[in-house]
Amino acid sequence: MELHSLKPAAGATKKRKRIARGQGSGHGGTATRGHKGAKSRSGDKRKRNFEGGQMPLQMRVPKVGFKNPNRVEYVGINLGRLQDIAEKFELETVDLAALVASGIVRKNDNVKILGAGELKAKLNVTAHAFSATAKQAIEKLGGSVNIVK
Repeated sequence: MELHSLKPAAGATKKRKRIARGQGSGHGGTATRGHKGAKSRSGDKRKRNFEGGQMPLQMRVPKVGFKNPNRVEYVGINLGRLQDIAEKFELETVDLAALVASGIVRKNDNVKILGAGELKAKLNVTAHAFSATAKQAIEKLGGSVNIVK
């Protein structure tokens, strides 16, 4: 066997289709583009969502509602759950670090303390927001409310 006698296996290579190179090529004339119409012309480029002149899907579907870009999302924690956390982890101060450590919130969540449930222990609570009833209940037991910015 010599290097000059090497060639690919039979059927491994195909000849390139030479389009628009005369009738003898078998692909002359319309150059495989069919007859007339936008797709047969040079420079044809349709919009990505073009549906042949039919009303496009994104225009047929109605617009609904409004999404406020300035909305602040809070993770709500009720006083009853706060009481359970304080008992379970023996806490007097419940802050964001304690809530993250206990797995209740993630470190980038905004926390709002809500008034549902019953609080029995005096707690010093630190959060991003408090409902009026939660604030009142915490202060009624002698605890303190600290708001984080």
